Amino acid sequence: QVQLVESGGGLVQPGGSLRLSCAASGSIFRINNMGWYRQVPGKERELVARITGSASTNYADSAKGRFTISRENGKNTVSLQMNSLKPEDSAVYYCYAYWLGNDYWGQGTQVTVSS
Repeated sequence: QVQLVESGGGLVQPGGSLRLSCAASGSIFRINNMGWYRQVPGKERELVARITGSASTNYADSAKGRFTISRENGKNTVSLQMNSLKPEDSAVYYCYAYWLGNDYWGQGTQVTVSS
């Protein structure tokens, strides 16, 4: 079983930055795939960025050039640095992990981009 705890959401003005962090705990060794998804009311949850244990990354087109996903070496943590934020980035952001054939999700953290 994997527990994911996110932190770092909040309110930011357009053009600003936020950093989201997620730590995994439980009876686990090393999680290979971790990432971030986001969801707004009435829409499906969508991928923002993901990273493998070997630090291979991929990003949604909307995140490329503005967001950076990273992992702390040897630890089951993942961060998302978000720069040049836009109002359309407002959403609940969820940490994600794939472990032994199962998907795990954090509780979500709200990001609001507004002046």
